[in-house]
Amino acid sequence: MTADLSASGDELPLHIDTTKASIARVYDAFLGGKDNYEVDREVFRRVRDVAPEAAQLAWDNRQFLIRVTRFIAAETGITQFLDCGSGLPTAENTHQVAQRLAPEARVVYVDNDPVVLAHGRALLEENPQTSFSAADIFEPAQVLQDEVVRTHLDFSEPIALFQIGTLHHHDGERPPQDIMREYVDALPSGSYVALSHFLDPEDDEHSDLARRMEQTFLHSPMGTGSFRTRAEIEGMFPGLELVEPGLVRCADWWPTGPRLTPLSPVQHCIAGAVGRKP
Repeated sequence: MTADLSASGDELPLHIDTTKASIARVYDAFLGGKDNYEVDREVFRRVRDVAPEAAQLAWDNRQFLIRVTRFIAAETGITQFLDCGSGLPTAENTHQVAQRLAPEARVVYVDNDPVVLAHGRALLEENPQTSFSAADIFEPAQVLQDEVVRTHLDFSEPIALFQIGTLHHHDGERPPQDIMREYVDALPSGSYVALSHFLDPEDDEHSDLARRMEQTFLHSPMGTGSFRTRAEIEGMFPGLELVEPGLVRCADWWPTGPRLTPLSPVQHCIAGAVGRKP
């Protein structure tokens, strides 16, 4: 089986611009991966200069994804996942976690980064339950009307939608809250939405760190990385009932056991939540 990689069947965008940082490759650099270029590592170094534990942002985000996927696959009965901004392959991708618990689970990844698409073909070619779309995750209509998405997901049944570590990199004029409202409106009742986002804790101890990291991201070769307030992030769950414990630091969302070491400062600067559509 060859994974679907585009809605139109046109050739994939094979050109890779190594002069501009890529969101997926920068995250790969944060996670200690090898699928990145010097321009991506430069972003990581700049943020690390401001926050020495900066890599923990990516690791907390990744662990949040794993725990959320495990929860949805094991507890909700949902077997359809729409993962927006899949990024580059690492251990424990969404389909691996979900299908371990629910072998019938279907996962559609959405990402238009050329490097991600190339890896996606190799990663998914042996997995008939997993597909790839090259739509733009910040254009909900494009994703929701995409042929791959519509072929592999049934919108008459509940779906798990993931926007994990994505919307803080949206730099368009449209507010991220509006983007999420369009997604949520298209989901059937009983669907779940999982979202994580860089957080400005709005406290004396960590808010300054969040804003310094934000300025570093914005003035780096990446050019995106907004740290939003709790109220702004909560606005990305329109009409949804948040699963306990609500919007919390990613490290605090149903951790795998008791915390034996204190959180590092950067761990106060990324938050996540899961919401259910009534």
